[in-house]
Amino acid sequence: MSKSKMNYTLIIVLLLACAMQSFGQTVVPATKQQVDKLIAVLKSDAPHKEKADACRLLALVGTKDAIAPLAALLGNEKLSHMARYGLEPIPDPAVDDALRNALGKLKGRPLVGVIGSIGVRRDVKAVRPLAKMLRSPDTQVAQAAARALGKIGNRPAARVLQRALPNVSAANQLALCEGLFRCAEAHAAKGRRDVAIEIYDQMRDLDAPHQVRAGALRGAILTRGKDGVALLREHLRSDDYILFSAAVQAAQELPIAEVTQALTAELNRLPADNQILIIQTLGKRADASASPALFALARNSEKSVRIAAIRSLAEIGHSSAVPVLAELLNDADSEISQAAQESLAALPGRQADAAVMAMLDSSQTSRRLTALELIGRRRMTASIPALLKAAEDAEAKVRPAALKKVGELGGPDQLPALLDLLMHFKASQDIDAAERALSAVCMKADNPQSYTMKLTSLLVQAQPAQKNALLHVLGVIGGTNALKAVRSAANDPNAQVRAAAIRVLCGWKTADAAPDLLALAKGSPNSSRNTAALRGYISLVRDKSLPTEQKLAMCKEAAVLVRRNEEKKLLLGVLGGVPAAEALAMAMTYLNDPATKNEASFAAVAISEKIVQQVADAMQKVLGATKNRNVTRRARAVLNKAKKTAGK
Repeated sequence: MSKSKMNYTLIIVLLLACAMQSFGQTVVPATKQQVDKLIAVLKSDAPHKEKADACRLLALVGTKDAIAPLAALLGNEKLSHMARYGLEPIPDPAVDDALRNALGKLKGRPLVGVIGSIGVRRDVKAVRPLAKMLRSPDTQVAQAAARALGKIGNRPAARVLQRALPNVSAANQLALCEGLFRCAEAHAAKGRRDVAIEIYDQMRDLDAPHQVRAGALRGAILTRGKDGVALLREHLRSDDYILFSAAVQAAQELPIAEVTQALTAELNRLPADNQILIIQTLGKRADASASPALFALARNSEKSVRIAAIRSLAEIGHSSAVPVLAELLNDADSEISQAAQESLAALPGRQADAAVMAMLDSSQTSRRLTALELIGRRRMTASIPALLKAAEDAEAKVRPAALKKVGELGGPDQLPALLDLLMHFKASQDIDAAERALSAVCMKADNPQSYTMKLTSLLVQAQPAQKNALLHVLGVIGGTNALKAVRSAANDPNAQVRAAAIRVLCGWKTADAAPDLLALAKGSPNSSRNTAALRGYISLVRDKSLPTEQKLAMCKEAAVLVRRNEEKKLLLGVLGGVPAAEALAMAMTYLNDPATKNEASFAAVAISEKIVQQVADAMQKVLGATKNRNVTRRARAVLNKAKKTAGK
């Protein structure tokens, strides 16, 4: 067969196999002719890559006929791994015979690979030859044999590993133990607990690395089930922290009540670090019967232990923790009280909500403030009426805190109540808090501008401070009617109101405020207001709804007025978004100024990129619209130049 034909065959079969995998992962069996062609590649002098590809395909479509050709490559240093890749998925038992036969013929890496494949296929007939290889002077071979026996995992494989364990070298001990762990897990999964326990107990008595001793103890406890509680208790008292932590890990995985009893019984006898590990485990187990022991530690123990107990109460999530956590909120140690607050915030259920509401009625200001914080964190929307009541509290610190939570939890339904509060407030901090809450609830509406009339109707009767707050809310809402009211307020007889209205105008988000801001920038006798208005005006150029012509016109107006470097940089920032040759020319005028040259460079590049793209788009349309040869030639020249300029 010629190499070109081989290549063609490989490509066709590869495409077929990949296509079949793409549709439901079902591979249609290849024809004998296709398999024979792949086998022919293996037997030929084809390049390494072609043979590797053939092995890969035979893993998908290989039959018994492919076993011998693939097995012939097991000793090939370069192709051994691909040959095994092709052999492993073939279901015929002849694969196992071929792999076992190779054991006595190979050395080094190919031998290690074949041993690994035997483990993958769990060939029970390979136990005896693998047992001999455990004594190999080649540590890689011995370790591969131990792992393969573990994957086979039957009773004979386990016995081989158990007999070898007492005399295994230090270099191979971990691999042998890994194999035994696999055997124990396999037997436990099949219900043969006695075999698994025997293996775990043998490894527990080893002078072995900590991961072996810890894993064996964990397995011994879990496999024994309820009978493992005694072993758990024994090691909860261990001075060996590795074994102690392994026992605690097992406790986390053993879901029986006796485990909770064992853990809580040992708590008070242990040092703080050990206590904390058990406390964290009790939290993860979420067994409410552990709560009384945690209550005692949360109230009276070392700080680190108290904090761990408080946090675990939240993980358990039982309502019995509510009174304890509420009590600890008053603890003199701020870290303890903060931990209690965190846990109470996370504790589910109506009882916790009720405790928080009871705190809101406390005579202590600090208690009420904590309650407000918890209401927000617990998202207690049912508490909104109580929050509105708290917004009228006699304590100055409580009122703004309550209003903040109304803004967080409330919606447009709370608008009338908030407006009433605003109109009655006198203190600036209360008015500011009411303004923020009003802004928050309005913006939660589907159509915030629908509330403009309610706000503007109050402007006539409002005092200056309240009027200022209403103007700020109108600025948040936006819209034509809101702008009209703010524009009118900019001429209010009261200087405080005028200043507030102008501040709102300067922060307006849509270009309908542009004429007002330009007039202020040109004509205000107050220089700071000139500057604020000019900056607001320039920022409006970013409005995406504006056409390029209007953006350019606004930039020209602003360019006449800018004096300070800050305003020049702001102007250049918006110019970069204006795709027009005149905008580029404007940016270039700032290029020689050391204070603005960087911003001018960025703007010039940004504009040029947009212009080049526009030119390219236009020329494409021209080419599609005309058949005039002269025009087409010129359009293509312009298009090519534009693409070249853009780096395309």
